[in-house]
Amino acid sequence: MPNTGKSTFFNRLTGSSSRVGNWPGVTVDLLSARVVLGGDAVEVVDLPGIYDLHGFSDDERIVRSFLENNSVDLVGVILNATQLDHQLPMALQVCQLGMNAVILINMIDEADQLGVRIDAHALSRDLKCPVMLLSARNGTGFHEARDVLAAAVRESEPLSLVQLRSSLHMDDELVKHAEMLVNKYVKAPGKLVRKMTERIDRVLLHPVFGLPLFFLAMFLVFQAVYTFGAPLQDGVAFILGSFRGWALEPLAAVLPSTLYGFLIEGLYDGIGTVASFVPVIILFFFFMAIVEDSGYLARAAFLTDALMARMGLDGRGFVMLLMGFGCNVPALMGTRVMRSRSLRLLSMLVIPFSLCSARLQVFIFITTALFSPQQAPLILFFLYLASFSAAFLTAAVFSRRLKSDEPFVLELPPYRQPILKQVLLRGWHEIYHFLRRASTFIITGVVLVWVLTHFPAGSTPGGSGTYASILGQWMTPVLDPIGISPDMSVILLFGFVAKEIVIGALVAMTGLEGGALTGYLATQMDSIQAISFMLFVLLYVPCLSTLATQLNESRSWRFAAVSLGWSLGLAWVVSFCFFQSARLLGY
Repeated sequence: MPNTGKSTFFNRLTGSSSRVGNWPGVTVDLLSARVVLGGDAVEVVDLPGIYDLHGFSDDERIVRSFLENNSVDLVGVILNATQLDHQLPMALQVCQLGMNAVILINMIDEADQLGVRIDAHALSRDLKCPVMLLSARNGTGFHEARDVLAAAVRESEPLSLVQLRSSLHMDDELVKHAEMLVNKYVKAPGKLVRKMTERIDRVLLHPVFGLPLFFLAMFLVFQAVYTFGAPLQDGVAFILGSFRGWALEPLAAVLPSTLYGFLIEGLYDGIGTVASFVPVIILFFFFMAIVEDSGYLARAAFLTDALMARMGLDGRGFVMLLMGFGCNVPALMGTRVMRSRSLRLLSMLVIPFSLCSARLQVFIFITTALFSPQQAPLILFFLYLASFSAAFLTAAVFSRRLKSDEPFVLELPPYRQPILKQVLLRGWHEIYHFLRRASTFIITGVVLVWVLTHFPAGSTPGGSGTYASILGQWMTPVLDPIGISPDMSVILLFGFVAKEIVIGALVAMTGLEGGALTGYLATQMDSIQAISFMLFVLLYVPCLSTLATQLNESRSWRFAAVSLGWSLGLAWVVSFCFFQSARLLGY
């Protein structure tokens, strides 16, 4: 089920050496990893968290479809030790299918603190499969559970898919059986009291101060990212610059000027400038992993549910917006837990306004270049508020057409002290996929921009006769009223493919880096133009990957077109209002 520590267990088992793939019968990508388990090569697949094998949500259908179409050697069922009374029926569902299974009862450390005692041996005899007690967070019982998994895989005889499909259509009275097992083998106090969690929630879930405290916490995250990230960013830039001067610049005497310009001033400088911002993004994911691992993220959904309900959404929509901080694509895929199609579509309209890591990279570059260290976190926080505001406005506008009465049910996990190893693994997982996804786009974009700014042959690089200059002049009538110059407008075209390209494209277009690039940026925009430009980049269009995911998840060209048109129009109107108002006020 969701919130049982499944991802934590998966990361500990696999070392987060995961990949994304697809399997027969499954129309979505799933996370998997190949590991050595007891001397055998094993592929571990991380299926979505579900409540019932016979449910109706997309995630439940995905799990069911996976089992029906793939020969599985072993199923690991992860349960929350403090909630066995309502989680055990799903384990019984798996057992009744006749599949080779191991029941992993996680969070046993929290159960011990609450006075919950579980007779795992007796429960194993009754279920006729191994039952292991463990804590995936701190590692208690993990090695023993790993050995049991290895032995179970080695001895497994996969159930035939024909027999499995037949069994999946049989419903038994499992709830009563589960209640009997809990009464026999689980000893728990009449009421599970989490005193520390209750005391903290009195403050953080306060009806008046709860939401401001959450936004204050997020502002402190941004402040920490800038405070600790700036020295790291300077260090990476220094290393890359030193390597350029020592190893690459001497090549100018050997290589033809055009080839040198392409390889060094275009490709290396473009990728290098992007790479210098990676430590800042790593820090952002690190701090966000702490917020999520502590249990505070679920509280954010609870705090915002009443606000989101007024706009046709619920607290899950807010969580998906927060997921979009990393990347809009998995956040869009996360809407599968919603059973109402109207609610899914409305959520998929607002998620692309999340300030993803690719946009974050662009904004950190611009704010660092044009604003003081005291102003930069405030500007970034303002952009996050603009992101939420655009999402809320979109929900309010479209909620009348996309109405839903699906109830919102949320389990608030107890507050937990984040474990450094797990936080680092989760942060690394996010940055790895960001770099893997971005690298191809960045290289392709930098090469394409260099070509556009250096051709046709004979034109001055970056000058008025290049293809890039011609494109910029074409867009001037539309973008000049919002303060975007012709040169910067060319960058926006590549930002449509992927926002990661924007900085590399700027380097490839100008042939500048470091302080020279910062100086060039100051000639292209003042502070008001910079904010207008960032607002436009924030809102104007999602990247091609996001747009493709919207199309795939909605299965509607019309929906994707509406989303694209709305975001583009909203971006122009917001930037226009901001820029023209600021100019009228004399800024």
